[in-house]
Amino acid sequence: SVTPPDVWYQTSISEETIDSGWLSALQLEAITYAAQQHETFLPNGDRAGFLIGDGAGVGKGRTIAGIIYENYLLGRKRAVWFSVSNDLKYDAERDLRDIGAKNILVHSLNKISSKHNGSVKKGVIFATYSSLIGESQSGGKYKTRLKQLLHWCGEDFDGVIVFDECHKAKNLCPVGSSKPTKTGLAVLELQNKLPKARVVYASATGASEPRNMAYMNRLGIWGEGTPFREFSDFIQAVERRGVGAMEIVAMDMKLRGMYIARQLSFSGVTFKIDEVLLSQEYVKMYNKSVKLWVSARERFQQAADLIDAEQRMKKSMWGQFWSAHQRFFKYLCIASKVKRVVQLAREEIKNGKCVVIGLQSTGEARTLEALEEGGGELNDFVSTAKGVFQSLIEKHFPAPDRKKLFSLLGIDLTAQSNNNSPRDSPCKENKVKKRKGNAGVPALMPHQDAVERAQQMKKELLDKLEKLAEDLPPNTLDELIDELGGPENVAEMTGRKGRVVSNDDGSISYESRSELDVPVEILNITEKQRFMDGDKNIAIISEAASSGISLQADRRAKNQRRRVHMTLELPWSADRAIQQFGRTHRSNQVTAPEYVFLISELAGEQRFASIVAKRLESLGALTHGDRRATETRDLSRFNFDNKVTILFLLGTSCCGSSYDFTSFSFLDVRQGLIGVGLINVEDRSGILTLDKDYNNIGKFLNRILGMEVHQQNALFQYFSDTLNAVIQNAKKNGRYDMGILDLGSGDEKVRKADVKKFLTPGYSTSGHVELYTISVERGMSWDEATKMWAEQTGPDDGFYLSLQIRNNKKTAILVKEVNPKKKLFLIYRPNTGKQLKLETCADLKKKYKKVPSEDALPHWLEQYNSSADTCTHAYWRGNCKKAGLGLVCEVGLRCRTYYVLCGSVLSVWTKVEGVLASVSGTNVKMQIVRLRTEDGQRIVGRCRGCCSAAPCSSWLLLPATFDHSCKLCVPPREPPVDVRPVAAAGSAAAADLAAAPPPEHHQPQQRLRGQATGVDFG
Repeated sequence: SVTPPDVWYQTSISEETIDSGWLSALQLEAITYAAQQHETFLPNGDRAGFLIGDGAGVGKGRTIAGIIYENYLLGRKRAVWFSVSNDLKYDAERDLRDIGAKNILVHSLNKISSKHNGSVKKGVIFATYSSLIGESQSGGKYKTRLKQLLHWCGEDFDGVIVFDECHKAKNLCPVGSSKPTKTGLAVLELQNKLPKARVVYASATGASEPRNMAYMNRLGIWGEGTPFREFSDFIQAVERRGVGAMEIVAMDMKLRGMYIARQLSFSGVTFKIDEVLLSQEYVKMYNKSVKLWVSARERFQQAADLIDAEQRMKKSMWGQFWSAHQRFFKYLCIASKVKRVVQLAREEIKNGKCVVIGLQSTGEARTLEALEEGGGELNDFVSTAKGVFQSLIEKHFPAPDRKKLFSLLGIDLTAQSNNNSPRDSPCKENKVKKRKGNAGVPALMPHQDAVERAQQMKKELLDKLEKLAEDLPPNTLDELIDELGGPENVAEMTGRKGRVVSNDDGSISYESRSELDVPVEILNITEKQRFMDGDKNIAIISEAASSGISLQADRRAKNQRRRVHMTLELPWSADRAIQQFGRTHRSNQVTAPEYVFLISELAGEQRFASIVAKRLESLGALTHGDRRATETRDLSRFNFDNKVTILFLLGTSCCGSSYDFTSFSFLDVRQGLIGVGLINVEDRSGILTLDKDYNNIGKFLNRILGMEVHQQNALFQYFSDTLNAVIQNAKKNGRYDMGILDLGSGDEKVRKADVKKFLTPGYSTSGHVELYTISVERGMSWDEATKMWAEQTGPDDGFYLSLQIRNNKKTAILVKEVNPKKKLFLIYRPNTGKQLKLETCADLKKKYKKVPSEDALPHWLEQYNSSADTCTHAYWRGNCKKAGLGLVCEVGLRCRTYYVLCGSVLSVWTKVEGVLASVSGTNVKMQIVRLRTEDGQRIVGRCRGCCSAAPCSSWLLLPATFDHSCKLCVPPREPPVDVRPVAAAGSAAAADLAAAPPPEHHQPQQRLRGQATGVDFG
């Protein structure tokens, strides 16, 4: 959507490499822009870095190899390449070999001892992020790998440092009270210690949220000489403006040549959301589980009160409780889809395709626990859900085991009286000290009766769980493999070491995944090869196999069947989702894959789709400058995690809900919400209060999983219908962030009325912003209306007049039937053209009557002509409050004027924000728009109303004639022209700013100045 800067860098890579096609044009483009960016320095003296945000499968590996090769040819023989796994070292060697750079050796950092550090004179050091934070236990020359690396590079190191899969360094600037990760800090320190290094960041998901970009300090978006002094300032500005601001960040980075992001075409890829119906048996089992969890919550509370648990212990206990609660119901959600997945997989295999099933968790920990309990033997598949619940009760139920505790303290329990042990918290058990010469009970212990009652509650809960366990589903992965024909038919690429299988005689046993001739370390690679060779037509991948494995229908592979990628369990984050989807859709494939997303009818499961949908929107915005660019557009309807939803939770009544509420009782749902802790009941008074985090949408969606099926579905329908009404209202009031808005996408005519160009500070080249005045006409002339009417054939089609008369006028409309079955009609108006909302026949007849065209003609023409400059209020009422105050009102206008700020907007962001706030208040919304003018020019930028345009252009100060071919503009000798601001509503602050001298911009080059020539400022 934006044009990157002109290329002036000449690469040194040989013609043979280019002519042989070892590097594609796309890869060469990235190499050239990276090398060009590395020639510039940031205002703080550090060398500028480059970010490669190409999608999975485009070929980032070869691009990185190309950048290293380019620098090697220029005498920079040392490079460092970070990635997520040591296995990817072989891929790095292959990529260098494939582009003709086989003489560049790759050394593993963990294989280089401190003694031999100096023996590696040149080449690439390949390291994982975990090795970067590694510390030496035995002492030696270097205490950490980071110090070893810094010594190898040397102080004046100007070679390449590649942070491949750099999303691993995220959380450098975490949310809340959590600490920054060691990896993030180490990545930042390495960059700070080597200011001249040529840094390359590479990841398909490197900026899924702007907060995760904290370690990318070489991009020069924040810091000295930029509008944002600190990273925190940048984050606040972006997060305040939502996804629209992320789109601007991505576009600005591309415009300045520091970023490139391409994605494989999705032509041929199909997306399908398969909503799985729930069986009666499943619903019964789910409701039983809900009742047990509600009962467990009460028991946990009672037991904690009985033993006088202190606040810290309660906090820890409830954290564990709700975490287990969420995992338990997530496993139940996944289990509801297993039968459907097996059915779909068998059908696709019959149709000559092969299947890839995406999971995140394997449940291995629970299997091993069950194996230990059974003494190494199993009599059935292990239920992961049961394991989660059992583990919670056994480890975190507030009932201390007195016998164990007293034996640890060396106390003889039989010698104690039952009456002399005061009550206190078990959290102080470990602080209890025996009095000298006294073997009595410590002074700080809960009452024995209370402890015994708590122990009894714990036992009852475990007994109830055993009873429920008969109905709980087995481990999803084991059940899937068993149903699909066992390990001999299914290629399993996961991180687990063993699995549970059913034998020929019907017995169940646990076996190791390793084979006689295949060690566990390369088992996933072996299984992958079996799948690619066609020995196995079903592959199951977990998160452990989601990075670096290629499973596409590769032209070089024997198995070229079309891939059907089924997502049984949506990952917790969009980053992981993208990584997993990228396994089956890559370059050099014969056919594109089919994606099937399985989502059950359970309303609570929409939560998981909600998280991923939100992240995919952010990811699309950051990587492509458009949130709609990510591959799972269909998931956007599951994005409930937004500010509007929070407003809804703060209390908005439902309107227009489509749910059948005859069987729906609010008391019933209230009881359900009490059961999941969203409504609290006061012990003594019985008064109901909302939980302190009641407006946390994530918590709300997590917790409703623990309500009975009919309750959560009814509540969720009520919630989503109300949310839709709130969103519609927000859109009407102009408070809804719709991302990139297309102007002129329908029948609107877009014309460019004026353009002013301004120079902006920039560390690499002289950037510029442009202020476009855009005129958009959206009405329908009488000629166009009669032409459309002549083509209509429906009995109810034609011209209508309103029954109501206002200000001695009637409304004329043109009606066209679009859905004969439901009798829905499309309406055209003279002032606003085609309407988005469809009208029913009944509503239409209530407000309008059909008339011949000659009767509609005078009313049509009157509204069409007056709407060129008269708003709806003035036309129908005779006056407009806004116009009376001297402001511009554009409601119902046929011709509207927009002011679009394009170009390097980020460099003037803070100043423009300040000017707009002074005009429109702090809640001003800057809409990102994309438009194509009548002469074919495409424009993308930030759109503001006319009241903000004058102050903005006043602040920008110096309109400039800008020659794109010049890399340096010579400043004029005359003093700059003093441009006076245009008089406009609320522009006093802007006038002061405009009169002030321009700010100093620190640049390594001469300071750039434009000259006001031939631009009329009014």
